[in-house]
Amino acid sequence: MVVVGAGMVAHRFVESLLARQDTPWQITVLGDEPRGPYDRVGLTSYFAGKSADDLELDAAPFADPRVELVTGDRVTFIDRDGRKVWTQSRASYDYDALVLATGSYAARPAIDGARLDGCFVYRTIEDLEAIESFVESRAAELGRPVRGTVVGGGLLGLEAAGALQGLGADCTVIHSGTHLLSAQIDRSGGEVLGRLIRARGIGVRCESRTTRIAPTATGQVAALEFPDGSYEEADVVIFTVGVRPNDALAREAGIDSHAHGGVLIDDACATADPFVYAIGEVANYDGRSVGLVAPGYAMAEVLADRLSGGAAVFPGYDESTKLKLSGVDVASFGDAMASTPNALDVVYADPIGGVYKKLVLSDDASTLLGGVLVGDASAYGSLRPLVGGALGADPAAYLVPAGGVEPPTGDLPDEAIVCSCSSVSAGRIREAVRDEGCADADAVKVCTRAGATCGSCIPMVKKLVGKELLAQGKTLSNALCEHFDMSRRQLFDAIRVAEITTFSDTIERFGRGRGCDVCKPTVASILSGLVGTHVLDGENATLQDTNDHVMANMQKDGSYSVVPRMPGGEVTPEGLVAIGEIARDYGLYTKLTGAQRIDMFGARLEQLPLIWERLVDAGFESGQAYGKSLRTVKSCVGSTWCRFGVQDAVGMAIRLELRYRGLRSPHKLKVGVSGCARECAEARGKDVGVIASENGWNMYVGGNGGFTPRHADLLAEGLSDDELIRAIDRFFMYYIRTADRLQRTAPWVVDLEGGMDGLREVIFDDSLGICDDLDAAMARHVDSYEDEWAATLKDPEKLRRFHSFVNAPATPDPSLAYVAERGQMRPASAEERESGAVLIAGTTLEVRR
Repeated sequence: MVVVGAGMVAHRFVESLLARQDTPWQITVLGDEPRGPYDRVGLTSYFAGKSADDLELDAAPFADPRVELVTGDRVTFIDRDGRKVWTQSRASYDYDALVLATGSYAARPAIDGARLDGCFVYRTIEDLEAIESFVESRAAELGRPVRGTVVGGGLLGLEAAGALQGLGADCTVIHSGTHLLSAQIDRSGGEVLGRLIRARGIGVRCESRTTRIAPTATGQVAALEFPDGSYEEADVVIFTVGVRPNDALAREAGIDSHAHGGVLIDDACATADPFVYAIGEVANYDGRSVGLVAPGYAMAEVLADRLSGGAAVFPGYDESTKLKLSGVDVASFGDAMASTPNALDVVYADPIGGVYKKLVLSDDASTLLGGVLVGDASAYGSLRPLVGGALGADPAAYLVPAGGVEPPTGDLPDEAIVCSCSSVSAGRIREAVRDEGCADADAVKVCTRAGATCGSCIPMVKKLVGKELLAQGKTLSNALCEHFDMSRRQLFDAIRVAEITTFSDTIERFGRGRGCDVCKPTVASILSGLVGTHVLDGENATLQDTNDHVMANMQKDGSYSVVPRMPGGEVTPEGLVAIGEIARDYGLYTKLTGAQRIDMFGARLEQLPLIWERLVDAGFESGQAYGKSLRTVKSCVGSTWCRFGVQDAVGMAIRLELRYRGLRSPHKLKVGVSGCARECAEARGKDVGVIASENGWNMYVGGNGGFTPRHADLLAEGLSDDELIRAIDRFFMYYIRTADRLQRTAPWVVDLEGGMDGLREVIFDDSLGICDDLDAAMARHVDSYEDEWAATLKDPEKLRRFHSFVNAPATPDPSLAYVAERGQMRPASAEERESGAVLIAGTTLEVRR
């Protein structure tokens, strides 16, 4: 057998064929690239630090004695009569079966200037190496960031734009369609996506067709010209205007091909020549060639089965896609465009929050046909396997966070496809757990290849594995990390019972090794709650995350922000004056935060104790904006001032913040107190929300904003002041003791055994008999609280940590540079640094314009 092409689909085909017992085939794989198969889907990760070697696929199939891999030698001729192929090096290979897996090539538009110096396509590792080299050299030549333009706003175009931005280029995407990803998502979703892309600093220009690339005097890219005569200046252009089946070799050999491209195949992947087959992007099935890896993998499996005596058939194209661009979540699946006759749409749109979700349903609203997810694609892995099946609930409930129905949690039918890249069903995953001993998602990936390509199905794979293990009566591993076999909850209890006070004793008693960046801060948080020592005491200092280590938030330029506590958002005029004077004297940027306090940006490391000292003298303390702890208690003005208020919201907010300040937990904690049902403090978006009523306080729990917003659930109504505080005490302590590492209260409440009813029984009925212990633990916290800033200022050893340079304590970091904007300073851009119109930190407090 000869396989022409050494890409991902050829690799999967060889791997699948070898997996068949006693395959009779001797296989030769001929590739024209200088390396073996690599992950073309993950190309963009090359710009995130992965090397070409990291992208290589498993070389094990080519170590098999039945397989020969030849790289860097293009096949130039097929002799169908003699059943032989010839390569560029004039080598020849006989075949009994010929498999064409030549893939596709990146198209360039037929316009003037499309091959100027600075024009690239985005298809191979060599393309990426060339782009990286050009951008770096051109930026050095110009003395400024290059201006990059990507022509084509599809999946690959947006990934290419992200790659250019990662190289430091200013980037704009030019797209001829009405909206980005016009082949995958509808216009409404595309408009939301456009706003998300622009928010990342990438320009977007839709409904624009490039007519010419204008050159510089030296023959390099200068600008793109459009039909209306306008221009877009550019130094580098990447074309991502689609791919074309690489079928020239087949056409020259007279193998039947489609007029619009691609070698014609049937559902067995066979061509009109009984000895020739085609798989992947070069193949045309049912009049279409599709540039996605998942259908190619399906063809590879079908052909491997057929050539081993099976009767598998290609089921057609699954065009589900997920965008791989940092900070932008997009997915489409099934009939995303609602092309099915009489199909219905259920849409949830939040343009302000950058979220658009659509489910396409059959005309009776019972069967899921497809969907689009923009801004929040967390449900993709759960919903895509249900395409063609019944949702079993109100469809809107799957889209709206407060809809009351969670996405599927592993109860999928066996035939549901979980991994579309490798066509792995839920039943196959269960079989791997049940019959092949797979005990986690990584083991399932090795056995079934589920999650091995794009990884978007991994969350669903984990749920399926967990459910199947539980069904077998086995324990699902929830180890904290490689150094501890216990979960965070188990480790908390172990440390508490053993009365351990240090990390070294903890790992010696319950773990192994020296620890890592997962377990160290986790144990530090546990010890802080149980022992109550300062974050920089003894070996505690070596356990902290960067922000905890300096008790301030590191910013993008290496400076820090300082946030003093303002309980309930209340601050005196004297306090405001003090903050203003500090910000003025240290040249800090000030901003009111969404949590009703003032953030001061741009402090240097050696300035932090000086700033803290003045804040402490003015009556402030650390707001702990840096910690996994209570952040703020937000409030409205309540009945004190507001004519609608029915309770003293500010007074209660201050009382709660002063009680829970410094409370370390698995994740940050936020509280809101509203003085009436008008909810001005947005309490239902907080971990604990308190809303006043005529009958007392109503308490809500498990809310959060962020990437996946969730409204809090009502836990109790009509509570008195003392009843409310006791309930919050117990809720927080129960969460701290039982939640997983970095688990917010929102998912913790959802996963809690017994749900809200069970939580009420624990907190109000003491169903577990632990309420006295929870009350005592909170009392210890309140009694032992000490402001971390004030404690640091009293300790010379701790203060020695706050120097920019160990050998020059008084020297400021010279890399910090700022410019003036709207009367304040901000970090200077690279271009502004080059121009010299900046303040270099430490030289003077005067900002030059």
